[in-house]
Amino acid sequence: MASSALDKYCGTPFWNSSLTWNTTDPDLTKCFEKTVLVWTPCLFLWIFSSLEVFYIVHSKHRDIPWNILNILKLLITSLLIILSITDFATAVKLKVNDDPGVYSVDIYSPVIKILSFALSAVLLIYNRKHGLRTSGLQFLFWFLTALCATPQFRTEIREAQKETPEPYYFYISYLIYYPLILLMLILNCFVDKPPRISGYVKVEKPCPEEGGSFLSRIFYQWFDPLAWKGFRKPLETSDLWDMKQEDTAREVVPQFEKYWLKSVKKAESSKKKEASVLPALCKAFGPTFLFGAMLKFAQDILTFVSPQVLKLLITFIENSEPQWKGFVYVACLFATAAIQTLILSQYFHRMFIVGMRIRTALISAIYKKALRMSNSARKESTVGEIVNLMSVDAQKFIELTAYINMIWSAPLQIVLALYFLWDVLGPSVLAGLAVMIILIPVNGFIANRVKVLQIRQMKNKDERVKLMNEVLSGIKVLKLYAWEPSFEAQILKIRTKEIKVLKQAAYLNAGTSFIWSCAPFLVSLVSFGTYVLVDENNVLDAKTAFVSLSLFNVLRFPLSMLPMMISNMVQAWVSVKRINKFMNCEELDPSNVQHDPSEKAPIVIEGGNFSWGEDPILKNINMRFEKGGLTAVVGSVGSGKSSLISALLGEMDKVSGRVNTLGSIAYVSQQAWIQNATLQDNIIFGKLMDKKQYEKIIDACALKPDFDMLPAGDQTEIGEKGINLSGGQKQRVSLARAVYSNANVYLLDDPLSAVDSHVGKHIFEKVIGPQGVLKNTTRLLVTHGITYLPMVDKIIVLKNGEISEVGTYQELLDKKGAFAEFLIQHLNEVVEQEDDEHLDELKNQLSGTSVSEEFARKLTRHRSRVSESVSETGSEKANGSLQRQKSTDSANERYLRQRSSSIESTKKAKTNIGEKLIEAEKTETGSVKWQVYKHYLKSIGIFLSVSTILLNVLFQAFSIGSNIWLSNWSEDKDITPNKRDMYLGVYGSLGFGQALTIVLSALALFIGSLNGAYLLHNLLLDNVIKAPCNIFFDVTPVGRILNRFSKDVDTVDNVLPMIIRGWLTCFCSVLATLFVISYTTPIFVAVIIPIGFIYYLIQRFYVASSRQLKRLESVSRSPIYSHFGETVTGAPAIRAYGETSRFIKESEDKVDFNQVCYYPSIIANRWLAVRLEMVGNLIILFAALFAVLDRDQNAGLVGLSVTYALQITQTLNWLVRMTSDVETNIVAVERIKEYGETAQEAPWDIPNKAPAPTWPDVGAVVFNDLAVRYRPGLDLVLKGINFTVRGGEKVGIVGRTGAGKSSLTLSLFRIIEAAQGEILIDGINISGIGLHALRSRLTIIPQDAVLFSGSLRMNLDPFDKHNDEEVWRSLEHAHLKEFVKGLPSGLNHEVTEGGENLSVGQRQLICLSRALLRKTKVLVLDEATAAVDLETDDLIQRTIRTEFRDCTVLTIAHRLNTIMDSDRVIVLDRGYIVEFDSPSNLLQNKQSIFYGMAKDAGLV
Repeated sequence: MASSALDKYCGTPFWNSSLTWNTTDPDLTKCFEKTVLVWTPCLFLWIFSSLEVFYIVHSKHRDIPWNILNILKLLITSLLIILSITDFATAVKLKVNDDPGVYSVDIYSPVIKILSFALSAVLLIYNRKHGLRTSGLQFLFWFLTALCATPQFRTEIREAQKETPEPYYFYISYLIYYPLILLMLILNCFVDKPPRISGYVKVEKPCPEEGGSFLSRIFYQWFDPLAWKGFRKPLETSDLWDMKQEDTAREVVPQFEKYWLKSVKKAESSKKKEASVLPALCKAFGPTFLFGAMLKFAQDILTFVSPQVLKLLITFIENSEPQWKGFVYVACLFATAAIQTLILSQYFHRMFIVGMRIRTALISAIYKKALRMSNSARKESTVGEIVNLMSVDAQKFIELTAYINMIWSAPLQIVLALYFLWDVLGPSVLAGLAVMIILIPVNGFIANRVKVLQIRQMKNKDERVKLMNEVLSGIKVLKLYAWEPSFEAQILKIRTKEIKVLKQAAYLNAGTSFIWSCAPFLVSLVSFGTYVLVDENNVLDAKTAFVSLSLFNVLRFPLSMLPMMISNMVQAWVSVKRINKFMNCEELDPSNVQHDPSEKAPIVIEGGNFSWGEDPILKNINMRFEKGGLTAVVGSVGSGKSSLISALLGEMDKVSGRVNTLGSIAYVSQQAWIQNATLQDNIIFGKLMDKKQYEKIIDACALKPDFDMLPAGDQTEIGEKGINLSGGQKQRVSLARAVYSNANVYLLDDPLSAVDSHVGKHIFEKVIGPQGVLKNTTRLLVTHGITYLPMVDKIIVLKNGEISEVGTYQELLDKKGAFAEFLIQHLNEVVEQEDDEHLDELKNQLSGTSVSEEFARKLTRHRSRVSESVSETGSEKANGSLQRQKSTDSANERYLRQRSSSIESTKKAKTNIGEKLIEAEKTETGSVKWQVYKHYLKSIGIFLSVSTILLNVLFQAFSIGSNIWLSNWSEDKDITPNKRDMYLGVYGSLGFGQALTIVLSALALFIGSLNGAYLLHNLLLDNVIKAPCNIFFDVTPVGRILNRFSKDVDTVDNVLPMIIRGWLTCFCSVLATLFVISYTTPIFVAVIIPIGFIYYLIQRFYVASSRQLKRLESVSRSPIYSHFGETVTGAPAIRAYGETSRFIKESEDKVDFNQVCYYPSIIANRWLAVRLEMVGNLIILFAALFAVLDRDQNAGLVGLSVTYALQITQTLNWLVRMTSDVETNIVAVERIKEYGETAQEAPWDIPNKAPAPTWPDVGAVVFNDLAVRYRPGLDLVLKGINFTVRGGEKVGIVGRTGAGKSSLTLSLFRIIEAAQGEILIDGINISGIGLHALRSRLTIIPQDAVLFSGSLRMNLDPFDKHNDEEVWRSLEHAHLKEFVKGLPSGLNHEVTEGGENLSVGQRQLICLSRALLRKTKVLVLDEATAAVDLETDDLIQRTIRTEFRDCTVLTIAHRLNTIMDSDRVIVLDRGYIVEFDSPSNLLQNKQSIFYGMAKDAGLV
């Protein structure tokens, strides 16, 4: 009916099959050419122009300049419109004149053309206006128009050859029209000039994609230059282009946040427990995703075209039809495959961009949240766990987005496949379907089990990485105590649990692989079996067998993807839950501190009760500070001084009351927080550089001499956690940062604790005190330095979290309350230290007060005691100290030289300014060495490696066998029931062979690779723990080592086995395919060689670039996480200075830089896919073409070869992808191997040289001509040192900064080995015995108190060598017994990461009790009284005097008063011993350096 109407419309028949199909010379009817072939492209343009409009509206560019290209386009389009108008006018004129050759079609078709060309012109003009440089729609429109115009062009030419066309005008018009169309197509292959105006910031190296034409974009031609460059030389970050603006954090993050905030509000209003990040992600990135989904849909539909064409091809071979039809089928197969390739690569490209944006948004959201989370929330998760959210969970989304569409696409493909199968096999398909349905719950069960194991494994991994982090952070202490084995055992215990879980997962995985490799075969077996057994008339011929087989192959992909999809979804769901939990955790309440400008005083607290999440720590606090005043806060350890400052910063939970601050705040924390940046960056902290101000502050904070010592002055890079600065320097840098910030209110948490008394005095006078730089600001100073108290305006005394007294110095003295007690306690110490200058000072301060009489009494009592026993006090004050001071300036020496070699060498090194301390992470370049594969295969085990490969080959053999058998069966024309059963039986048993081999190979591989992973991790752990501090740990950031233990070990555990298995399967199946096609069409061998060559070239290009891009990407990933870790620890300071937005910006820049390295690797994958699949499509083309050319082949074999060829596109693609994945992931083995081969320190135990169990029993230490250097290539730090310390002697070691004091102790513990000379302890040369034998017999109380998370008992005695009684006794002597008894779980009290839940003083006391528990003959004190208040300090001194009475004690002193009563003093200078005598002898010699130092310190 419809065709007769069209016949009338055209005046000629619309369709004529004898003309078009059943002929040897096919042609189309004129009516068809003028209707369908004209309407199709126009319809396409009108339907999809809405997409173009969407792009135009959303474009942020404007105004492409007019140029030859767009003028030509517009001109030709106008010509075409004019031509079509002329056609229309001529047709109307002829119609009016009743010309017999003119019908409705000649009038309407030009109208349709005019409208469509006009639309095209309008789009062209708007594209130019809105800066769209190329248009896919236009290209496709002109391509279709040209394609559809070709048949008519052929017809016109052929007819003109026969006779003169009537009317002649239309013939001429078409001859003009067709070349113009072709010209438009050619012009649309090029890209327009860049737009003049852009809504984005201009970048240096724009992404070449923006300058790529549509063709260049779909074939990824624009990536070629980078691929070339990567092939010629390893890529570096400077070779990469900038991000496309719409993918940068600046564009992506606000989109996400808009929706996230809505989600949060909605959750709050609907009383829902927590807001989820999912809806926000969907809304922000949905549109791109939907477009991708449309592409996926188109691709799914095309998948089913090939089997239908195959059906026609087999019929063609069986029925010997005209040859041209065969060529049409071949062209159809090729075109379908090619279009699928292009669509699929665009789909993946879109999806990865969505994944990338999601990751950017999530990392930024997590980062911002971490800066806002409250302290109670912060306690719930360690830094490691939060970093994991970023590194693992946010990363999951990138992997997931590409496959998430399989959720609807897989069922769709399954339904379509079954529909077409029904067509071929009829109801027998249901039997096959039943098999699939039965397998789904089985799979579901396995997936569920895997999920449970996944969660268990995540937990174990978190635990292991957390412990590892602590071990690495405290590695120096572990080495000094010789505690490594205990911690190594703890880590291995967790690792064993991890491997156990992984083994269970491996068995389950083998189960799944069994089910999925059998599924397609079982389905075909059951279906064919049912088909031939149900009805005698059902004969299995080639068409039935191979069309079904190719449909079963289509089914295979969605079926195998579904379970993977489910498990990926499960993982992503776990990740989403973890992220949601974090994103919904409690935030700091901004109302904790108000900023009410009507309040006059800069700081006010009224009725304040504050807690750290549990019971209130600070109770009934009422204070008011006047503007410009200096207030001191004093009190004993744990009385809440630091908490008071935290309360003012809004860090504590306010239970009740009101806090108000005015103006900007600067904060100096008790433990200085230093960033991994240059010193100058640490001080100016994001403010503008003001040279004059900067110099002035540097002077006031006494940093000038330190800068002169550093290799690059204030441009020296500071390592993680300020590692190459001493405590005193860190403190002063932190103070300088505060002063530079030029704030109104200063909160100073004991900034003078870690500096020498004279430096402290200088800083107080120049900075904090009444005449200092800060004199006009409001200052709150927590201090233990009593000297400064008379100069302050007001003193607040804290006791047990309450304010016990407030007043000026004088008022408080008169009260005789808590403050007076505090002072008297303090005086005892001063008197005992004979700090004459200090005494005079205090005397003057106190004269005429009630305390002064008591003071005078004490003094006389003390003097008489001293005259009685000078000798005793020698031991008494091995480390007496007054201000609670940490390492002072002279501690600089320890690190500065250790890090940057001694000062002399810096003179040589002036050339390399900013001498980098942390070396850049090594990225291996070039291909992965065979050594690495060999190493990995060895770890797996030779037997398992070989058997895996053999089993895979066997699997393919069975598979090919069963298909060839099927081909023979389908060719067999006379089939009796017996024969049929025989065919079926053999087919079944070949299938069973496939199943068996695949399970065994999966098992062999998984078990083998787990053994490998276990061995590799143990090797890594063992070697890293045995690496020496000076060569390895001091120059390698913890994050980098940790990356090996988390990311790389995870790769070896979970990723490599899967990928290697995929690679093997792919490789074998490619070989199988080539074998089958060559077997059926031997001529194909001739094509294999050139195709193989092209394939190889593409693969080499790709792998070279891709591998290097992967490496760059993983190196650029570490800074994101280390910056994040740094931020989490420094959050209070960042918040206090109001620098949050700068840090967020820094983090986003780091993420962007990481994406700059990541984006090209996505493109490299797409570039590869398009090229490789085209190679695969060529294989399809030739397999089909040879089948058509060689007409007398049997249909079964043609079916077999084309069926195999159809699979190869995907397989080839996967093979290269897998090859490169294997290469990129084997890098993990390479990185583990690299750290597994680091230089090792000396052996821990040398059994045949072990010293006697009681050694050292005297404690005599002899240094013979000792010289040491920190690292090879640096200068000597100690140069030929000779001295002897008698057993039980107390020796002080002093010297100016950089003299080599700490190097002395480090060489005693062999943390740095001697370059020459030797050290003897009780006559035994320490370099000859095992390190543990040595270190476990010496005791050190180190400068920084390092604790590990675990029980308190584990922190004191990790090897459980002592019984509880001994542990309690050591606690008692360290004055901690009462404290520990008061804890709910006593000795099992859990210490948090880094000992955060104990005060700094308590941590120091725990270190003391460690020393008491070991009680060895030789004790080294590295100015251990750093962060302890006066009382505690006194306790420590007394304990050391009594408990270590008969031990040899070496004290590194930074304040001379600590060692004035040693038996002897060593004075070091520039690595030489310059003086060694008793203090009194040295002081008598006015020329001695010691005398000079004592004079400086005001002791003489």
